Amino acid sequence: MSFDRIIYRLTDKRIPAVTGIGLVGDILDHAEFQKQFRNVKSEDKRSRKQIDCGTIMTTFIGLLCMGKPDFEAVAEFQNDATYYQTALHLQKGLPSAATLRQRMNEIGRTQREQLLKFNARLLKSNGMEFTALKNGMIPLDMDVTPMDNSNTKKEGVSFTYKKFMGYAPMMAYIGKEGYLVNTELREGKQHCQNGTPNFLRQTMKLCRKMTDRPVLVRLDSGNDAAENVGILLENGAYYVIKRNLRREDVSEWAVNIRTWCKDIREPREGKTVYVGSTFKDIFYTTEDGKQKSICNRIVYEMIERNSSPDGQIFLEPQIELNMFWTNLGESDQEIIDLYHAHGECEQFHSEIKTDMGVERLPSGKFDTNELVLELTMIAYNILRMLGQETVNQGKAPSKRIVSRKRIRTVIQNIIHFAGQLTKHARQLFLSVSRSNAWAEAFLGLVHRFIAY
Repeated sequence: MSFDRIIYRLTDKRIPAVTGIGLVGDILDHAEFQKQFRNVKSEDKRSRKQIDCGTIMTTFIGLLCMGKPDFEAVAEFQNDATYYQTALHLQKGLPSAATLRQRMNEIGRTQREQLLKFNARLLKSNGMEFTALKNGMIPLDMDVTPMDNSNTKKEGVSFTYKKFMGYAPMMAYIGKEGYLVNTELREGKQHCQNGTPNFLRQTMKLCRKMTDRPVLVRLDSGNDAAENVGILLENGAYYVIKRNLRREDVSEWAVNIRTWCKDIREPREGKTVYVGSTFKDIFYTTEDGKQKSICNRIVYEMIERNSSPDGQIFLEPQIELNMFWTNLGESDQEIIDLYHAHGECEQFHSEIKTDMGVERLPSGKFDTNELVLELTMIAYNILRMLGQETVNQGKAPSKRIVSRKRIRTVIQNIIHFAGQLTKHARQLFLSVSRSNAWAEAFLGLVHRFIAY
């Protein structure tokens, strides 16, 4: 049957546009998130709080999973308050935008340790398995990602190495899927190594709670420090860290490498690549003050260009030298490839800042924005869990075989999944259309994460 045109009209039927928010609420409820944070005491004793901290943080996680990290966005929940309260298991009701902002300011960074522990338990209790590398190790990628907060007067915003005003948080991702295991908000001007030793110790403790498999830590040259190497060695971790040559003479290295190297390649005329290993002592101090040293392996890749790809000859050779600390036994080329794969965490940064909209943080207070980032960690992992389950079940429509679903895809097709809400026999029923290409995948997530 064909029709001439569509007639638009209003209806009294309840059709929530974000039915996937119920999955988020059930995952948090199953992990007893609100129960854990319900009795958090506020330092502000001016009045008795009608809405507890667990409700406040659950509400904001719901907003984050919708890609709307703004306090004012909670007003959208008021259009169908009963549905959102039921979906997110909010027994104390919905907070207003003003209440949400005020209470988030009060909580600040007081719950950081508890949120990190909850995040680790959330991943483990839901049976999330981290995909290992070919060598059987679980990758742990740590990196700083500047967040642009230009033209604001927020506390902690300053000039970043990306040449804009903002923050420079440190992120730690585990597994090839990129689950977020730890995060720390930092001022934009803060050097990436400042605070990293404590962050590294904390992250290693969290990883031990989530997996018994060996962990491979990958760090950029900004975190090339003997203290970091010592922490990783003392924790029994493996690592690939790009060396920071600092004031070392590259030309002297080039002369030595031409003498030592046995693996010499010529991918094209005028370009020569030298790949090999050497060794150097590293001296570090343990947490209890003991002085130790270790002879550490350095893998190098030196690229010498005497001409450009189009045949232009250079007056002097152009030398590019990349060096990596490692305690792995893999071949030189495998070590280089392992570090190059570290660049995938830039994709994870992008999904948080772009897909979830968590770049221009909502508060003017540094501690509140740190709380936002910690709740983002939980929301991001929930979205990643939902995406990975659709991949594992193979029920989601896809043009090609993929190893993970982008966060934007999960928000658009799982969280913003329309359904019809009806009430019968003191129960709420949510009906989804068979014609929706994601209906089977959505119901698969319901059976996987929700226990009736």
